[in-house]
Amino acid sequence: MPSIEHLRQRLPEFLQLMRLDRPIGTLLLLWPTLWALWLAAEGFPHPGTLVVFILGVFIMRAAGCVINDYADRDLDGHVKRTRERPLATGRISPNEAIGLFVILITLAFLLVLLFTNTLTLYLAFGGVLLAFIYPFMKRYTHLPQLFLGAAFSWAIPMAWAAQSNEISQLAWLLFAANLVWTVSYDTLYAMVDRDDDVRIGIKSTAVLLGDADRPMIGILQGLVIIMLLLAGQQAQLGMFFHLGLAAMACSFIYQQWLIRDRERLACFRAFLNNNWAGLAVFVGLALDLAW
Repeated sequence: MPSIEHLRQRLPEFLQLMRLDRPIGTLLLLWPTLWALWLAAEGFPHPGTLVVFILGVFIMRAAGCVINDYADRDLDGHVKRTRERPLATGRISPNEAIGLFVILITLAFLLVLLFTNTLTLYLAFGGVLLAFIYPFMKRYTHLPQLFLGAAFSWAIPMAWAAQSNEISQLAWLLFAANLVWTVSYDTLYAMVDRDDDVRIGIKSTAVLLGDADRPMIGILQGLVIIMLLLAGQQAQLGMFFHLGLAAMACSFIYQQWLIRDRERLACFRAFLNNNWAGLAVFVGLALDLAW
């Protein structure tokens, strides 16, 4: 039986495995979840539902990181950005990672089971499946970002169902917009590791697109703006929402400028900038509904 002191010493390794030291993925998952909750409620959502989904976002993002590193445990050591991850270095064993993944998924299911409704519970099975299969897709397809987009967007119909006990057409429009947005920003993320990925045989949209990466990301970003405009029109949103959407568009233009030379650090900065894009849309949407 490991001592309390031993467990305390290892805690930072498990926190690193769950990426709790790097909240960007949690935030990118959180903003569209909040879009859905506010639109489904046509204003401030039920406080209990809001708490459940904020906790759920943190737990499911952590679970996704754990299973991702488990899937990549033999690959991460060959990539400059990931070679010091706990599983890649052996500081955490594969069995420990699987055990942590099961604990996190169980906690997420308990939140849904105890504090939401039957429709949300049924949808949760799809969310777990997407979270599990995404990390393995980079071995079989150049479109793992598409699977990540579906996984990151699945919280939208779940949040909608939890708030209103149904899923409207507007929810699926948000789902599609967020899926496209996720593909665009995760392609930016994949551009950071493209040289290493090509060398070791990992597939991604960045590898697939090659020199067409920048224009294709621009097209995807344009589609995101169009779909969110349609969503705003369907929800009869006004000035504040459109100002938030304009801020997102400006963020996309800035990202295109950052990646003009495809330099690693600049591509990573462009990826991180998407947090502000998602926040801008949420703030505009929330202000509009409050007004």
